Amino acid sequence: MFHGLRNLRRIWRIVRTLARHDALSAFEPVKAHAGIRIALWLLGRPRIGGARSRRPGEKLSAAFQELGPAFVKLGQALSVRSDLVGEELAADLARLQDRLPPFPSAEARKTIEAELGCGLDEVFVEFDDEAVAAASIAQVHRAVTAEGAEVAVKVLRPGIEAAFNRDLDLIRWLAGIVARLHGTFDRLKPVEVVETFAESARIEMDLRLEAAAAQELRANFEEMDGFEVPTVDWRRTARRVLTSSWVEGVPIHDRERLEAEGHDLAEIVALMASVFFFQIFRDGFFHADLHPGNLLVDSEGRVHAVDFGIMGRVDRPTRRYLADMLYSFLVRDYNRVAEIHVSAGLVPADQSVDGFAQAARAIAEPILGLPLNQISLARLVGQLFQVTKRFRMEVQPQLLLLQKTMLVAEGVGRRLHPETNMWELARPLIEEWMTEQMGPQARVRETVETLSDALARLPKALGDLERTVDVLAQNRIQLDPETVAALRAEMAGRRSAPGLWIAVLALAALAAVLLWTQAGG
Repeated sequence: MFHGLRNLRRIWRIVRTLARHDALSAFEPVKAHAGIRIALWLLGRPRIGGARSRRPGEKLSAAFQELGPAFVKLGQALSVRSDLVGEELAADLARLQDRLPPFPSAEARKTIEAELGCGLDEVFVEFDDEAVAAASIAQVHRAVTAEGAEVAVKVLRPGIEAAFNRDLDLIRWLAGIVARLHGTFDRLKPVEVVETFAESARIEMDLRLEAAAAQELRANFEEMDGFEVPTVDWRRTARRVLTSSWVEGVPIHDRERLEAEGHDLAEIVALMASVFFFQIFRDGFFHADLHPGNLLVDSEGRVHAVDFGIMGRVDRPTRRYLADMLYSFLVRDYNRVAEIHVSAGLVPADQSVDGFAQAARAIAEPILGLPLNQISLARLVGQLFQVTKRFRMEVQPQLLLLQKTMLVAEGVGRRLHPETNMWELARPLIEEWMTEQMGPQARVRETVETLSDALARLPKALGDLERTVDVLAQNRIQLDPETVAALRAEMAGRRSAPGLWIAVLALAALAAVLLWTQAGG
């Protein structure tokens, strides 16, 4: 009862804020009773100046900023769901500024001392009170360690965890209501989408997890020139404080300044295309918040990534599906696009493959028919979601971050060097990866791995079977004595049977074939 009343009070504030920003228009066309429309009009008095002249997405963005960090993050999540909110609204939400005024430096100092368990002057000989960046979750200060290293110190906002938990509780409650309203919402998976959002927020609230993500990404790119990730100072890192090496550079979207400093913009876009490909397909671990402020270009032309609070993972089957789908679109094999969606379980098997191929063609041809530098795979993927309802496609919450990252990466590349298409640059990498992962050698490798796993599980399976027989006997469950004796004899025989050694030899032979083909091919 108390839980419901608390949420209802919160909803009252939310509706009033939306009304003041005239943001309720974003939910039109909604046919409401005249009395409800009048009540909402009264709630919005006095209205924010100039609100009525803005687009619906701009109004909603402003309202979300006022409502707080959880709603800023929610707006960012909705920005990748054009199938739910429409392309124009999604584009406006994508520009939602994840920035708030900085909190007092005294609070930052207090947090650092509490988290590190010592005085500030014991860990930093210099600490700039003015924050160099302030976002909805945390802010960053420049400092110098006792060893003379220049570092960036990220500190969580005071009380941010409680504020987020309060808003997430409400959003979960609303998602549960939406999920129960009508079967139509099942494919949209509102509860799962909110949980994906909540998990992302939970990771952002523990800066130790962000530090670990930074270290993992750095390890993945240690051997690649041109792309850098800051080093983590673990001695000065805790749950609410993260210290890493200082990065100096030009934000990647500042084209004029990069050109003035003599950087090759086409080369930077080519580098980012490779980095994006390797993160998604090679590693299955990617930076999911690559807005321009999180990418800096130093004086040597190297690109530095910062802020690792939002990271994504893609398992190997999904990576194969994505590579196959993107490549099929690029070569305009729409039947293959449809087959991939059905085999991956994204489209129910009872749906027409030919019908889906026709829909994919209708979406892709107007886009792929454009000049190369105007082709937008991110837009293509976004429009693909427009047909989800017709073919009863289910939302894949684990891909939401990837969809957002595609949109942002493409936007950055297009602004930096419009003549270059980053997806066409990544195409040879995708083709090579598909050959390695889906060709004959890959199938041999998979067979070896499958046999190896089966052999590793065999002793445990035999032991489980023997224990089952013993339990049956102890509980006086009647089995024919000859059956029990035969089972025991079979298990004893399997432990030393030639067949087991034949399987081991076959495994070794397959491994030898694989090594030979790799060396000779």
